[in-house]
Amino acid sequence: MLIALDMDGTLLNEDGRISAENREAILHAQSLGHIVAIATGRSYMDAERQLRLANLECPVVCLNGALLMLPDGSLAASRPLDKEDIIPVLRWMNEIPELYYEVYTKDNVYVELDKRVRLEKLSELKDEEIPEGFGWLLKAMIAKQFQQAAVTYVESMEEIWSKEEDPIYKALAFSLNPEVLKEASTRFAAIPGLIITASHESNIEINHKEANKGNGVSLLAAHYDIPTEQVAVMGDSYNDLPMFETAGYKIAMGNAAALLKETADFITLTNVEHGVAAGIRHLLDRK
Repeated sequence: MLIALDMDGTLLNEDGRISAENREAILHAQSLGHIVAIATGRSYMDAERQLRLANLECPVVCLNGALLMLPDGSLAASRPLDKEDIIPVLRWMNEIPELYYEVYTKDNVYVELDKRVRLEKLSELKDEEIPEGFGWLLKAMIAKQFQQAAVTYVESMEEIWSKEEDPIYKALAFSLNPEVLKEASTRFAAIPGLIITASHESNIEINHKEANKGNGVSLLAAHYDIPTEQVAVMGDSYNDLPMFETAGYKIAMGNAAALLKETADFITLTNVEHGVAAGIRHLLDRK
């Protein structure tokens, strides 16, 4: 069986770490011959760091399926973005103060220093200054961005775009202004060959149209010669839907978006209650 796990809101707890309970459950499943994989929107370096801290080795579907990395660190498949297509929209986002954005390469996440300063200012807002219902989301989003290991701050993103040797696999935009975010989404949607997803209500994630967690997990299953009906997935957010649509068995976290819970075969505990461990126990009991 292949068990694919999302990271944020799923495998990682409130401290952004893999709990001892989740780690032990993963090791137990691996000891029984099952493949446990990571399927995340994070960069490979970020995902691999979390695994290394927990002393785990797993294949990683990262950047929402744009990269497929095997446990030995070798690249199995990739789907980069066309830089020439997306650069005009990225330049437009540079001019919008309310938009924070990042671009992801294989080994790094790049942020303009000015955008980092703006995100820090958002973190200093008082509760009454934050739109109703967005307080917890803002704190979670900022905490996630600041937890990322492989972030490099640059004076100008132009220096990243001009490096032919560094393909861009994903872009992420974040804003508390839904109209600004909608405009960014519309601009990206006008570019052929892209897929736009979200891991939170206040962000959008941009990838190659064939780069999604569903395709990534399917490629990984094919690599290990595991049939679809033997593929189980766990997730909590909208960018997990593609792998929910392709898996043989779907587990939603207790803290998952309603849409995932509606389509799930089983709902486990929340990520702060070691829901991955409970989900793995459920899968193994079904065998």
